[in-house]
Amino acid sequence: MIRAGIIGGTGYTGAELVRLLSFHPEAELTYITSRQYAGQIFSDIYPALRTIADIEIEEFDLKKAQNRCDVVFTALPHKIPMEIIPGLIENKIKVVDLSADFRFRSIKSYEDYYCEHKAAEYLEKSVYGLCEVNSHLIRNASLVGNPGCYPTCSLLGIIPFIKHKKVNCDDIIIDAKSGVSGAGRGLSEGTHFCSVDEGFKAYKVMAHRHRPEIEEKIEEIADQKAGVCFTPHLIPAVRGMLATIYMRTSTDTSESELRNILCDYYKNSRFVRVLGEGEFPNIKNVSGTNFCDIGIKYDNGSKRLIIVSVIDNLVKGASGQAIQNMNLMFGLDEAKGLMVPPQAV
Repeated sequence: MIRAGIIGGTGYTGAELVRLLSFHPEAELTYITSRQYAGQIFSDIYPALRTIADIEIEEFDLKKAQNRCDVVFTALPHKIPMEIIPGLIENKIKVVDLSADFRFRSIKSYEDYYCEHKAAEYLEKSVYGLCEVNSHLIRNASLVGNPGCYPTCSLLGIIPFIKHKKVNCDDIIIDAKSGVSGAGRGLSEGTHFCSVDEGFKAYKVMAHRHRPEIEEKIEEIADQKAGVCFTPHLIPAVRGMLATIYMRTSTDTSESELRNILCDYYKNSRFVRVLGEGEFPNIKNVSGTNFCDIGIKYDNGSKRLIIVSVIDNLVKGASGQAIQNMNLMFGLDEAKGLMVPPQAV
């Protein structure tokens, strides 16, 4: 049985980790920490998990983590994990970090958009945890940087075509929408009910921190400079994410050929579902699950490929993918504890 701990367990991603790990057949939740809620019972904060996660929340203590955990999920804002993770790794604890601290290969890219990195030597040791792309590396990793939600939704649609050299990398347009939970549990005027209900707005246009993450991963695969125009939007929904991606093809092709590339790339994937001709995904159909649904259309006139990708931003975009990473790191079937069916209605 894998002993799992969550550092920062009372945010939305932490709560999703608790929910999913509570039913994992080969993992036991042994440690939940929070500075704000230490001493309280987890299910008192999230009553939906009453009788399921009646676990006392504690302050973080490295020795407790060392004694109780085989793996730790750091569900914390950036900057904090880089101060904690080196001690965990040195004590032979595997780590899946849900912040941005260990997602980047380039320290400059990280520091340009976040802050000074105080554990830069661990960037080379970290594996980017996009499971469908890096599973072979994740299996041998001690530290995994769990991808951001927008990058997960976007890159799963983009990467198969990059690898087949079917699209140009210098002109990629990503028009993405996210539910409000993507902003986290902290209060802000922009995510109040009155601000979001019946509203629909773009935010951080060409200034969102997930754009350089997307560009870096495309450039690593394509071995050339990427140009990404990324516009995120906030929709009046609690969870769910949809990315509509526009890419120009580099060679003559057809929609059927492009769909075959996508189907072949994900033929062994447990969580990516490629839709048929004329079908496009709906965030409702992946809500609460680790699935990513993808539909495509090819416009012969403009030579432009249109990809529509959807995920649940809290599951495949965060906590579900983190558990998928844990499964790979411990040699388990990557779908263990994650085959939760979507709600039919």
